[in-house]
Amino acid sequence: MRSILFYLREFIRQEWMRKFIFVRTAPLLTPAYFRDFPVRTGRECTHCLSCMMICPAPGAIEVVREKGEWAPIIHKGHCIRCGLCVEACPEGVLTSGFVLERHAEQKTSIRAEYHIQIDHERCMRCGNCCVACPVNKEVDPQMGAGGYSSNDEVIMRIEGGRQRVIHEERCTGCKTCEETCPNMAIRVARVVEVQQEGNDEARV
Repeated sequence: MRSILFYLREFIRQEWMRKFIFVRTAPLLTPAYFRDFPVRTGRECTHCLSCMMICPAPGAIEVVREKGEWAPIIHKGHCIRCGLCVEACPEGVLTSGFVLERHAEQKTSIRAEYHIQIDHERCMRCGNCCVACPVNKEVDPQMGAGGYSSNDEVIMRIEGGRQRVIHEERCTGCKTCEETCPNMAIRVARVVEVQQEGNDEARV
């Protein structure tokens, strides 16, 4: 009972009542580093899919055709607001907070490389990844069902009873190979570099 009376006395103090009724908070300002969900700028999308390839959040962005034009769609339930899609887009189709302004101001560019890693203990050399790869399909439309190819320009193929990566530098990071592998034996790792004009050293 004493504790209740103590709190009641504190609450009815003139100073406390004044502070409670006339409290003022500092104005809300959007900080320069704030990144909201990406939105379209109105520029034309060329369907290069750079935004989808670099996005680290599965299902956060997809490029679809709307009224005869390509357009990126952001799924807010998956997007983590990292801003990588904004920075990676070469056409400036998306923006988020001050990302594009800072990009232009600091004269930075972003470059992504993709490295194909194969777990040969898990790989059963079915060739699904080779056949499903969009780049392989374009380079060698006649690639056999088992992933065999005589074309040396493909990204990967089954060779000598083993999965072999030939041109890793041609990987676009679509991860189709990952999705089609029944044993989860293949993984595409993303390496992103931010480069600044006039600065030879890249921040990885």
